[in-house]
Amino acid sequence: MMKSEFTLIQYIRNKIRIKGNAELHIASSAKIVNCDISIKGNNNTLVIQDEVTIRYTQIEILGDNCSIEIGKNSIIGHESYLSAKEGRCLQIKENCMFSRNVKIMTSDGHPIYEDGVLINKGKDVLINNNVWLADNVTVLKGVSIGHDCVVGINSTLAHSISAHTIAVGNPAKVVKENVSWEE
Repeated sequence: MMKSEFTLIQYIRNKIRIKGNAELHIASSAKIVNCDISIKGNNNTLVIQDEVTIRYTQIEILGDNCSIEIGKNSIIGHESYLSAKEGRCLQIKENCMFSRNVKIMTSDGHPIYEDGVLINKGKDVLINNNVWLADNVTVLKGVSIGHDCVVGINSTLAHSISAHTIAVGNPAKVVKENVSWEE
């Protein structure tokens, strides 16, 4: 069952700062411990669904009309960083498992201009059901990861990958197809 705000226990166990207006849908069954959650701007959304576990993670929503959604039964490991900026959406679907130090960003962090024109606009990120991101994986803006994928240790995903694949490296490349995995 979804609640519209953090439970008292969730609020006590985490550092939560909200400046502006935000729509929160936080499941009471979500286990959120020692996280740093910062939401600044207007019309932003944070959704954390049932049975999600998040520990020692930084969640950052900056700007207007941004959103982060974490689907049911997903696990976000220690020292991870989830960031939605520039009116963009970061969507993590159900049954995902992220190891330690995973970074996912909808923007480059700082604007870069050429002749006064922004040249590095933010883009949405979509991580489909049953995705496993190993230690130190980075997922950059505009990436879509198909369902049932695995991304290997220390990989950086700069481009989207199809379902049922394993990708490794920096930049990550698909090395296996037609795979599945279980927790």
